[in-house]
Amino acid sequence: MSPLVENIIATEKKTIDSIFSCKGKIYTFLNPVSYLIALDNKNLFKNFDGIFADGSILAAAIKILYGENITRRSFDMTSLAPKLLSYTEKEKKTIYIIASQQEQVEKAVKIFKERYPNIIFSGYRNGYFNSEKDMDIEAEKITQINPDFLIVGMGALMQENFLLKVKEHGFKGIGFTCGGFIHQTSKNEIEYYPKWADKLNLRFIYRMYKEKHTRKRYIQAALLFPTKFICEKFFG
Repeated sequence: MSPLVENIIATEKKTIDSIFSCKGKIYTFLNPVSYLIALDNKNLFKNFDGIFADGSILAAAIKILYGENITRRSFDMTSLAPKLLSYTEKEKKTIYIIASQQEQVEKAVKIFKERYPNIIFSGYRNGYFNSEKDMDIEAEKITQINPDFLIVGMGALMQENFLLKVKEHGFKGIGFTCGGFIHQTSKNEIEYYPKWADKLNLRFIYRMYKEKHTRKRYIQAALLFPTKFICEKFFG
């Protein structure tokens, strides 16, 4: 079995409560686009304690080829994000965010506070670094602050590399990648997907409509993902 699929299936068996309470773990998300990237970076992704199927297409592909029922879990307001934000507010847990540009992350934090007035942020900053040394300094800073939850949105591979770096520095909390969630929230689009797109599982089509830069990679994934996913299943 593919190690990526194996991790997704194993993550499916974990409850949300156990994910939010088991310290020292890092999680990321894969959709058909990022799955293709992950195939070329298996050594990186094998270090994650859990991988979620970020999209109904990937979940359906696993069901068809592996016979496993997988829940779509994305870091957005249709899935995991509101559960985490509500949990941190209720349990008085702290959150640290690294994502997007500085103005955008500040706007997103303001919006989160309006929705969840008792939420506690132990820090936040943009996801742009001048050097590897700057990333190490930030990773050490986060380790010292030791927030309960770390949310990182820096784009595929960058966010995974940074989250792994923080863990290697001794981070004892729980980390999640979040893709474009902070960027979307900063535009007053915390509820990014309309109800019809979520209900009909047409989120990727809606995003292609909203964000032109996603169209090329979604088309590439539509052509390449089925072939590579099948080949990985039968030829390793």
